[in-house]
Amino acid sequence: MIKVSHEVPRCLLKASLEFNDYQYCLPHLLDQDNVYRKHFYDFKKSGGYIIMDNSLHELGEAYDHERLMFWVNELEPDEFIVPDVWMDIDATLKNAEEWIKLSYPKNTTPVAVVQSRNFKDAEECYLALKNIGYKKIAFSYGADWYMDKFHGIHIDKAKMMGRISAVKQMFYNGTIKKDDRVHLLGCSLPQEFGWYENCSYIESIDTSNPIMAALEGIGYDEFGLLTKPKANMNDYFHINIKDVNLKLVLHNVETFKKINDL
Repeated sequence: MIKVSHEVPRCLLKASLEFNDYQYCLPHLLDQDNVYRKHFYDFKKSGGYIIMDNSLHELGEAYDHERLMFWVNELEPDEFIVPDVWMDIDATLKNAEEWIKLSYPKNTTPVAVVQSRNFKDAEECYLALKNIGYKKIAFSYGADWYMDKFHGIHIDKAKMMGRISAVKQMFYNGTIKKDDRVHLLGCSLPQEFGWYENCSYIESIDTSNPIMAALEGIGYDEFGLLTKPKANMNDYFHINIKDVNLKLVLHNVETFKKINDL
């Protein structure tokens, strides 16, 4: 069964314990917000599973490397997504080679992200990351090249279909093995994950999509969405609970599970 986590604004951190399989941590927020930091300290003490990101999506580049390593050693997440560089295979592999050499807490697994500008390089990147020594590898949701095979349809649907196609083609090509461990970062459209039936190599996903949609007043239909919510965590992190439609949040979370058979 694929493990799922939806990132939430701080007013929903406690509520997220009821619907998330694990907690997904953005390290720059650990430095910025006491409530957020306490939530993850408490969750770690309770024995909960934590995947810590490098905050590339939120900041435009990976968070300060010294602070990343501080929080890796301080929080001891179960998984840590090492710094990658958006759609840049060379810089990403250079980072991956440097970060695999570092010392990690005993129970922390470093995870690397595939970055490239086309499918061929993405395959090369995936194989290189495995050869470097990474036991788990992630795929981002929004790479431009995902649209290469899907012209004439909405950009969000094209990117959704592009990642589905890329991941499955790598499996058919033998690049991804049945016993590999794959994480999917975010999504363009929430109905994507129903396409990975019997893909045992996909171990976990994270997406704030159902939460961000709800905060924009958008409810999922029975099939999901036609376009991606524009908001991200930067827009709503400090929202007051009084301004959150909790029924809509729960509706989207439950519908997300239903449409993806999770």
